[in-house]
Amino acid sequence: MNGVDVIGGLLRSSADLTDAWPAESIKAGMLPEGELGILVRSISLIDYQTLAQEALVRSTERVSVTVRAKTYRDQVIAMKLIRRACAGVIATAIGDARNISVLTAGTGPDVIGPGNTFEQAQDFRVSFDAPA
Repeated sequence: MNGVDVIGGLLRSSADLTDAWPAESIKAGMLPEGELGILVRSISLIDYQTLAQEALVRSTERVSVTVRAKTYRDQVIAMKLIRRACAGVIATAIGDARNISVLTAGTGPDVIGPGNTFEQAQDFRVSFDAPA
């Protein structure tokens, strides 16, 4: 389990977001050329090391969520829904991640994507405990 899994789970469980963007359009890794959707990627990860053998390791991961939309209006709406689904979340468990907290960590610029699509990214800081 990692921060990408946590954010992907939050996005896919948001009824407001999946009403506008099908859950299948929320992907990790990459979006195929010209495909509209929401892309979730890891930017950086810090594991807090312990001296004793622990069952769980605390990690903080910076995760970027990029929307690729057909119109600027769709991009703006998607960004609001993405922030609403993830910002300020405190969860006991998602998958095998425990003690989760999610904070916003910056919004990127508006850019023109492939095929004259509209893109923007929202970063999140995801802290969680996961099996060592």
